[in-house]
Amino acid sequence: MNNLKRRDFLKLSAILTGTAAAGSLARMASAAPIAVPTVDKLTMQVLVDGAFDLFSRPQKVNGVVVEVVRSSDFARPFHAQWGLSLLLDSQRGGDARTILLDFGHTPEALMLNMELQKVDPRRINALVLSHGHNDHWGGLVGFLEKQRGLLPADLTLYAGGEDNFCKRYAGASPGPFSDRGVLDRREMAARRVKLVLAQTPTVIENQAFTTGQIKRSGIEKVLPNTMVEFAEKDGLGCNMSHFSPAELQGKIMPDEHVHEHATCFNLKDRGLVVISSCGHVGIVNSVRQAQEVSGVQKVHAIVGGFHLGPAPADYLNQVVAEVKKFQPDAVIPMHCSGQNFIQAVREQMPDKLVLATIGSRIIFGA
Repeated sequence: MNNLKRRDFLKLSAILTGTAAAGSLARMASAAPIAVPTVDKLTMQVLVDGAFDLFSRPQKVNGVVVEVVRSSDFARPFHAQWGLSLLLDSQRGGDARTILLDFGHTPEALMLNMELQKVDPRRINALVLSHGHNDHWGGLVGFLEKQRGLLPADLTLYAGGEDNFCKRYAGASPGPFSDRGVLDRREMAARRVKLVLAQTPTVIENQAFTTGQIKRSGIEKVLPNTMVEFAEKDGLGCNMSHFSPAELQGKIMPDEHVHEHATCFNLKDRGLVVISSCGHVGIVNSVRQAQEVSGVQKVHAIVGGFHLGPAPADYLNQVVAEVKKFQPDAVIPMHCSGQNFIQAVREQMPDKLVLATIGSRIIFGA
């Protein structure tokens, strides 16, 4: 149930490597090799996550500094929810850039937490969506509805592939299923947001880069999560134009997250910062892909959601052992990583663990 049949997987791979998204504002990312930029500094601010810790304190771990940003209004606390949104400020020489990575589950949480952390939307240069789950794109349309006028005229959303726009369900085959929503590309076009399907490695704002589609290797597997429907109707859903409606229309399958990608930075004198918002395809696979794309082997920090909360203990410990082999300076679990993952890191590499919640400002290369 957890794996696609070979024929289905090959079909999906062909779709994602061979078809362009519908609409004049969409284009495919270039397949040409990329020159990965080097940045002097990176600051990450946690806007949305599932937790806020009032008692969190500043930290410094192997060159990674964590500052604590409190709510600017004591009468209004941060809104914690299942989801993730990160503000990424990077600097290369005299050029500073800001990327908003993922958007949480609701626009209310995203915009409230931005306001309370005094984040000016006018700083944002580009948007990145890690994958097509609604706890990562749910806040996007509402955010654009309120803030589009403050954002760049040529605002671009970088998403990993066409199946970001497929409809998703909770449940297991043969059902019943509950609706997990669908990201509507028409909303992007209506708000003048250009769409780049970054299936191949892509440089963003001459400072960040994405991994492109992540290769599967080693021990990691997609743990049970959502089902996905490969269908499009009146512009809603994902464009399966390579195959007839009889083949794929209405077909609901286990989600293999072919479109998921990681967002990365190459930090001067430190190495890679790899941000895996959910890591359905494997955090080890994601880091290996970042190394291959960039040609940089040193890993400074592994950050984000690793989707190991539902992992059985033996599998979890294997994955953490593989993470340890990268010899990262810091491991910063968030969102769906799981308390079990945090405990395993404490046991296997306690000097690498950095904890962050809403309001954490994490400085790399300080």
